[in-house]
Amino acid sequence: MTILSKTAMSLAAATALFVAHSVSNTAFASNQRLTMEPCHVQGLAEQVECGFYTVPENYDEPQGRTLDLHVVRLPAVSSGRTNDPVFFLAGGPGQAATELTSVVAQLFRDVRQTRDIILVDQRGTGKSNPLECPLGDLGDMLVPDQDVDLTGISAGCAAAIQSQQEIDFQHYNTVNAIRDFDSVRSALGYQQVNLYGGSYGTRAGLVWMREKPESLRSVVLDGLAPTQVVIGPFGTFSQRAFDILNADCAAQEGCLEEFGDISETYYALREQLLEQPQRLTIRDARSDEPHEVLLTATRLASILRAALYSPRSRQLMPLAIREAAEGNWRPISGLAGSFETNSPLYMGLMMSVLCQEDLPRADAELLARDADNRFIGGSVAREFQRMCAGWPVQPLAGIAHAEPVHSTIPTLLLSGRQDPVTPPEWGDLAAETLPNSQHFVAEHGGHTIFSHTCANRMIDRFLQNPTAEVDGKCLEQTRLLPFVRNVNAAGM
Repeated sequence: MTILSKTAMSLAAATALFVAHSVSNTAFASNQRLTMEPCHVQGLAEQVECGFYTVPENYDEPQGRTLDLHVVRLPAVSSGRTNDPVFFLAGGPGQAATELTSVVAQLFRDVRQTRDIILVDQRGTGKSNPLECPLGDLGDMLVPDQDVDLTGISAGCAAAIQSQQEIDFQHYNTVNAIRDFDSVRSALGYQQVNLYGGSYGTRAGLVWMREKPESLRSVVLDGLAPTQVVIGPFGTFSQRAFDILNADCAAQEGCLEEFGDISETYYALREQLLEQPQRLTIRDARSDEPHEVLLTATRLASILRAALYSPRSRQLMPLAIREAAEGNWRPISGLAGSFETNSPLYMGLMMSVLCQEDLPRADAELLARDADNRFIGGSVAREFQRMCAGWPVQPLAGIAHAEPVHSTIPTLLLSGRQDPVTPPEWGDLAAETLPNSQHFVAEHGGHTIFSHTCANRMIDRFLQNPTAEVDGKCLEQTRLLPFVRNVNAAGM
């Protein structure tokens, strides 16, 4: 699932994906089995299985503080069940895997005919010692960007969490997450498992391939974030995705005639907001309640960047931009989503990972190159840097965690050409050191293509025989969704 949250018009207005260093693996003094009990999860009518598994917060101090990991198992539905389940690695970093259970059950319905699906809330998310961190309230939406103290907000959130528990955020990293997941695998009695990782879950999957390769049968990585790249600076990729959208509109019947050059309309609107932000009353997309907001150029770009993730929201963008330029902000508020729902990311975990694993590697040259674009500039990376300045973790020592992952495990790599955060060339980069991999790109796919293309069926076939060549021709049948041309949905 998605790796960068769309916090709409919120302060962070960005999110991430990400990794950690390899350290000594002091064994946790427990041979406990994980007992699963019948349960129900939100959004899913059927009964599944739930349990909790205890791990150390610090693997170098196994007798110290412990964490209870929340685990959900979707049992295979047919009598021909295999004993190599699929572990689902959520995105973010900061998504709780078990909170996506109903979506995973639907998209992996073919896979689940013969394989259990295992979902584990990564430490710091869901019911695994969640690090919840609301970044401000609606009142902050009336404050200009430069006056929002993201560093202070971040530090305040960390202090609030630490006032409730003796926590060391340094231990909330990707390597420890993989130790956790592999411990759950063993406690459930599986000798080998298959992985599906989407977005940040691809980074976690690659780290698992490096740290515990003997426990993996096959791996599917969707929306690649290789260990050697820096996650956080997304300006360049957002610009390219927007350029592709503009070209698609120009080539689609009726779109150019209706909207003209939508990029120039947006750039003009962005310049207006840079000079004079607009104070607006925007109605919540869910409740229709009015909210006062100060719409800045950065906040507008953040809303549109988030809309580029999915083909469904992408097809609304030309109309939303044109209407905003003419003074009607209602379609933009629809793209922004609801102000009244919590972010799907556990921001404390996101910052613990991002601020020790990736942002310290973002040097001045990378940041300058990333900021050299008209769509969003360098605002995403700058906001991450300001938040990390207040988060109490140290950068990981050395560069071992940032080295490419070399593995011969059979691996299926998936990318979407329209993706604004994990471009197809990152899939190509990962493939360079994965000789048993196959990489497929969906021409009209966005971020994590298993959710909106035939990739879920390709995954099922790959899992049946990971060493066979996968037929990806069905991706060519994924059509470009028509752009909506007016508020009555003409063009759909």
